[in-house]
Formats: sequence, structure tokens, C-alpha cells
Amino acid sequence: MTLEFLLTSLVIVASPGTGAICTVAAGLSGGARASVAAFGCTLGIVPHMLAAISGLAALLHTSALAFQILKYLGVAYLLYMAWAMFRDRGMLSLNDETSGKSVRQAILINLLNPKLSIFFFAFLPQFVRPDDAAPVSRMLELSLVFMG
Repeated sequence: MTLEFLLTSLVIVASPGTGAICTVAAGLSGGARASVAAFGCTLGIVPHMLAAISGLAALLHTSALAFQILKYLGVAYLLYMAWAMFRDRGMLSLNDETSGKSVRQAILINLLNPKLSIFFFAFLPQFVRPDDAAPVSRMLELSLVFMG
């Protein structure tokens, strides 16, 4: 674990994004119990981690079309959420029945988050040395530290 990796991770996590906004909104409107959305945001990181480790990053790097499709899916989902909030004309409210829904929404938010895609596909591989004996284990370790 390098200081550069920890600082880069801190900047990514500390800069407010859709996952942070979702978690804060859930916590403010529904209290600590509704902040279970943070768990969903963390689960939404797992596919990025698996894609980076499995080499899907190379596919998205070489295929502009695949990357554009992923970006537009993220935009479409964020617009859908904005429309749903506008249509409800009220604050985000969570209760026991909708906590599962908030987790699913949080997973989708981070799954389609371009900031995480860039981190896992562009930055994370740079912290694995070419001569590393177990690069997959190293990427998994770095991913888990980021998730933590």
C-alpha cells in the first residue's frame, strides 16, 4: 500500500458524487437506519472491481462505443431518479418498507457512476507493478482498501 494510492482513494471518496449524495439524502431524511444506502453504494463498487481485475477495462479502453453506452446508461438512470423525485414533489423519504429499494438504488447509482469507472479502470492498474508476483491479489487488496 503506497501513500499515493491512499491519497488518490481519499480524493475520490471525499469528492462528493452521486453515491455520497444518495447516502447523505437517505440519512438526513430517514435517520441512521435509512443510511443502509451506504451499504448499497459499497456493493455497487464490486462490479467495477471485478471488471478491472478481469480485464474488462481493456475492452472499454479499446471500444469507445462500449464506454459511451456505459456512460449514457448512467446518465439515463440519474435522469430517471431526478424525474422520480420531481414527480413525487417531496423530500426523499425512506421507511422500513423502502430500505431495500434504497439499497437497490444505491447499487445502481454506483454501478453506473463514471467516477468509479475511471478510478477502477484507469487509476487502479497504475498501482500494480508489472513485476508483481500476484497482480490479481494486489488489485483485489487495493480494491478492498478503497471500498473500506
